[in-house]
Amino acid sequence: MSPRIFLITGTSTGFGNEYVKIILEKGDYVVATARKSSDLKFEGATDDNYLAVDLDVTDKSSIDKAFDAAVKKFGRVDVVCNNAGYGLGGEFESLADKQIRTQMEVNFFGLIDVTRKAMSVMREQSPKGGIIQQVTSIGGQIGVPTFSIYCASKWAVEGFTEAVQLEVKPEWNIKFTCIEPGGFRTDWAGRSMAFAENKNPAYDHIDAKKAMGERHNTQAGDPYKGAEVFYELGCMKDPPLRCIVGTDAYARLQKKLETYSESSKKFEKLSNSTDVDGYKAPS
Repeated sequence: MSPRIFLITGTSTGFGNEYVKIILEKGDYVVATARKSSDLKFEGATDDNYLAVDLDVTDKSSIDKAFDAAVKKFGRVDVVCNNAGYGLGGEFESLADKQIRTQMEVNFFGLIDVTRKAMSVMREQSPKGGIIQQVTSIGGQIGVPTFSIYCASKWAVEGFTEAVQLEVKPEWNIKFTCIEPGGFRTDWAGRSMAFAENKNPAYDHIDAKKAMGERHNTQAGDPYKGAEVFYELGCMKDPPLRCIVGTDAYARLQKKLETYSESSKKFEKLSNSTDVDGYKAPS
């Protein structure tokens, strides 16, 4: 079997960096991207199995150039992992408009622009197809206090991806997976995180920066093991639409599913009280 070609965004640290290492260890080929790709260094990288490319997800021309370079070198792209992103912490009323819009610009709009390009490339290559991995978060399924806009960006990706995967023709063979990590010992909660600059005094009961500082490097998750899950999902013929990654995330999702089910049943009568008299649902 010929090597798979992976293109990963945000490979300077965290999951993206570990994912590149695993791809090279497994004998596959990788296009590692970052805003400053000249700083990237990976053991085992050669001119045959590796390409480093500058990619800023907020710049469409940068996205086009990165994919063009990947196809020029390797002929195709089999797996695209939308890993670039960051966390914005702070109470909603403490966040500046610019911070909110930048969070959405990177985590959502940047991701959908990469996805658009990936779909086009995968549909046109021969043989057609590939896997597009969206790295969301347990925060893409569960609201987390002091991360309202981060969660909004990840919920947006989840809804977008769930809809788009229903639009593609089966013969295009393009698959999508939302990867939903919990807490891992990456830089996400450290130097990569942004915080509200002007705290609203009404929120004297919350200190987001202190809470994340205390949590940093105490999380359950090992980033390398998380990236191994990313790789396994990228090698599946029929990957799932969603996959939780991390024991904490798994436990929290199970709890949410129970609560969600209980709530929907509790208000079942109200939910089903709105049909036009005599309406018959299509069979």
